[in-house]
Formats: sequence, C-alpha cells, structure tokens
Amino acid sequence: MISLNGEKMPTNLPAEAKAKWIKVMEARSIEEKIKAIEEFLSSVPKHKGTERLREWATKRLAELREELEERRKKKSGSKVSFFIEKEGDIQIVVVGPPNTGKSSVVKRLTGARTIIAEYPFSTLTPVPGMMKHNDVYFQLIDTPALSQGSLQRKVIGLIRNADGVLIVLDATSDFTKDLETLISILRREGILLSKPKGRVVIDVQRTGKTGIRVTSMGKIVDGTIEDVRKLLESYRIFNAHVKIYGEVTLDDVEQSIFEATVYKPSVIFINKNDLRAPAPNDIEKIKRMLPSTPVIVGSAVTGLGLDKIAPTLYEVLEIIRVYTKAPNAPPAEKPIVLRKNATVREVAKSIHSEFLENFLYARVWGTSVKYPGERVGLDHVLHDGDIVEIHTKG
Repeated sequence: MISLNGEKMPTNLPAEAKAKWIKVMEARSIEEKIKAIEEFLSSVPKHKGTERLREWATKRLAELREELEERRKKKSGSKVSFFIEKEGDIQIVVVGPPNTGKSSVVKRLTGARTIIAEYPFSTLTPVPGMMKHNDVYFQLIDTPALSQGSLQRKVIGLIRNADGVLIVLDATSDFTKDLETLISILRREGILLSKPKGRVVIDVQRTGKTGIRVTSMGKIVDGTIEDVRKLLESYRIFNAHVKIYGEVTLDDVEQSIFEATVYKPSVIFINKNDLRAPAPNDIEKIKRMLPSTPVIVGSAVTGLGLDKIAPTLYEVLEIIRVYTKAPNAPPAEKPIVLRKNATVREVAKSIHSEFLENFLYARVWGTSVKYPGERVGLDHVLHDGDIVEIHTKG
C-alpha cells in the first residue's frame, strides 16, 4: 500500500491498469495526459480499495482539462485566461491571503503591471513579471488570493506546474493562522511546502533502451537498488532514470510512480513590516510549521528585504548554472539552468538529442573537476558555474 495525502492507495492493481498508468507517465502534452488518464480510469476496478485512487485521478483529470481550456483561450486571444506560458529559467508562483501586498511585491521585483489596491481580491487573473539573479531569469506570477473559492483550483494548477512558491503574508494580520490555512489547502491538493525527509523523482524515457538507472543522493532504508528495478519492472517500466534524495522507502518509490504528492520549494516574505514588526515568537512558530522554508521580513513600500528574495529562492530551489562552450570558443553568456546533482548527460540532452546519441566525452572547467578541462563521461556530476564542452562522433 502507498500513501495518497495521508490515506492508502492499493498497489495490487491489475496488470492492465499498471500498463495504462505508464502511458500517463510517458505523456508529454496535456492532450496526451488527458487521454492516458481517461484510459487508466477505465481500467481501474471500482471497489472500496480503489476509491481514493479513482478520486485523485478524476481530480487530476479535471485540472488538466481546465488547463487545456485555458491554453486554448490564450491562443484564441481571449482576455480571460489563467494559463501562463513559462518564460525564463524558473517559474515562481506568488501566493497568499487577500490584501497581503503580493502585487506590490511582484511589481517592485519585476516592474510588472500588477493591480495594486487597498481592498482585497483586486487581482483576478495571474500577472507575470521577470526578475534576474546570477544570470538566471525568474518568472514571478502574481495570483488571486487562494481563499477565493471559484479561482482556487486554477491557482492550484499554476502552483503544481511551477518550480517553486513565494508566500507573501501580512505582518499586520494573524499571519500564523493564515499560513496554517494555506498549508492545509495545498496539502489537501497533494502539494507539500515542507521538504520531505526523502523524495523520489522518476523520469520515464519514451525512446531508446537506456534501462533503469538509479542515481542515489541518499539511501533506500528498506531495500536495494535492485529492488527498485524490480518494482518499476512490475509496472512495465524498463527505461527510466530514478533519482533518490535523502532517506526513502520502497513505498516512496511506488508513490512517485503515481505522482500523487509533489514538493514545491518555498520562501516566505512577511510584508508590511513598515506598519508593524512581526513578533519574534510568531516568526518562530512559522519556522516550526515549515522548517525548511526561509522567512524574510520586509516591506514592499520601503523595499526592506526585497533584495533577499532572489538569492534565497536561488538557494532553496537547489539549482545550478552550467555554461556550455564549443571547442576553441568562449563560454556562452547564458547558462543552462539545472537541478543540483545534474550530470553531463542532462546538459547534452538539453542542448539536443543528437549530442546525447553521438556523445564521445566532455571537458569540464570548474569546481567539479580536479583540473581545468578534465575529460569526463555522461554521469559526471556538475557544480554551479561549471563550463562544459561536449565532443561528439563525426
């Protein structure tokens, strides 16, 4: 059995249902995912043991259909659209209760034309803006307050697709209670803001015969890498890259197959410090609620603390910049932005599939190698700021 938002999901699914779920994991477009989940639901037996699984899949299906409709509205030029195309390197959704100053924060950081008003619920549609830090472009999205019932699911959809979350609270209100409410709403939707003790990311490969590769940045407490391979093969997953962070169980690996719960790195900004300074015990309470989430106190009016937001997001997102270069040429000015512990394989793949298929070796300059220009293979783990030169056949 595996956990779904605190409840149990059956693992003894029929072989047909398991095979159908793999199609969901392999799907890349929204249309493909919708069709795959519809087929998956049709293959899951209807009984008490599958209630929660069917409920979760049905909710996910509704979210995807809504997102597809939003994209169609945007393409048709409709002014009423919630979908925001990802631009830049990292997408951050700015959330919070009504009238916390989210729009003011986004405007000060990005210059976006947000709607700023003294009354709550002035923001009815998401507004994007761009912020640059360390050659990395962060797209911040100002959103309607999460407490607005009719818009809540749309904001949840934005959060689920984003790389991280910036939570804006109001120092003049009962912000600890506001945060508790926010955490509760997101947890019910399968979104965690607290960094789990361990997590598993499974990237299913659609083409090629790569086999099952396991990269462990932690440990499996109740099994081995071979157990992970057998588990995935029981779901007819034969080509995938499994990344293990921290301490995980085989149940965690199985849960990640169903994508039931996602972790979103977050930063808290307690706004309106110019009107009232938050009590130290309230800040400590927040830190206990979300131990892995940094807390910044400041003001969108005076600018206090705003300069800390970008570097703090950079840190909690655990991203690295990798600069590519061609032989006998200077490094590119714009880096490729990857997750911590990324390898040369991911750099080659991000440039073009041919670089991966025809890969011979790479030369690396930076802190991940013993000497400048060291020759490495695809599985070499890169560090922030490394320069990579890829050599291919022919």
